[in-house]
Amino acid sequence: MAARLIDGNRIAATLRSEVRASVAQRIAAGQRAPGLAVVLIGANPGSQIYVRNKRKACIEVGIHSFAHDLPEQTTQAELLALVDQLNADSRVDGILVQLPLPAHIDARTVIERIDPHKDVDGFHPYNIGRLLQRAPLLRPCTPWGVIRLLKSTQVNVRGLNAVVVGASSIVGRPMALELLLVGSTVTICHSPTRDLAHHVERADIVVAAVGKSEFIKGAWIKPGAIVIDVGFNRGTDGKVRGDVEFEPARERAAWITPVPGGVGPMTVATLLRNTQQAAELAGR
Repeated sequence: MAARLIDGNRIAATLRSEVRASVAQRIAAGQRAPGLAVVLIGANPGSQIYVRNKRKACIEVGIHSFAHDLPEQTTQAELLALVDQLNADSRVDGILVQLPLPAHIDARTVIERIDPHKDVDGFHPYNIGRLLQRAPLLRPCTPWGVIRLLKSTQVNVRGLNAVVVGASSIVGRPMALELLLVGSTVTICHSPTRDLAHHVERADIVVAAVGKSEFIKGAWIKPGAIVIDVGFNRGTDGKVRGDVEFEPARERAAWITPVPGGVGPMTVATLLRNTQQAAELAGR
């Protein structure tokens, strides 16, 4: 029997509705709308699409969007000066610098310059540290969105074996921390991992975040597992595929996210929620 689909579009729509209602309540109480500054450097096509979607989503829920589109040759010093300006701007509750950045700019330096209370991406060491200490504040958007997807299945994940494939600072590592918070037993697999198939085959939960089309074979999926596919890979045929072989995996799993329509919408919706939360925490 084929796995049931985890509908990220539907779950994200519910979260956006909650944010929209909260923003409306703020405005009705005489407070201003939360503000999100999105900084885009250069003309990376993928980044432009992501930024456009984020700005559109802000409008839909009533969050004020501040656009800062800078040329590819923007220096690190110029970008840091902009971040300082946004840190000091009381209208701005959240700051998002779209990654990846041009090679001449050090992303870590930029991320650490953002006020951690405006770090709605959840990448600042302060926010990662809070997640590590089991006291999360602003959480990395994609991993937190994945947890919401898992909760939608109503499966008790405490004690289940969870395997995260991919160890990036943006998804893999914070994903492991989120899974620990909900009580799963977590393994992180990465490029030096030996016998990846063995690890995946014993997983009750698989989170694939490697950025390689259909890298996780459907035959590796444990019958009855939950499969969360973070991948978004466009092939030479123009089709978008995830990191997991979808059809073979669906024949074995109990639950699976589609690509597109799974994790992606949750990332944007969680960003909106983080921005709303940042405004509430700051009392602005």
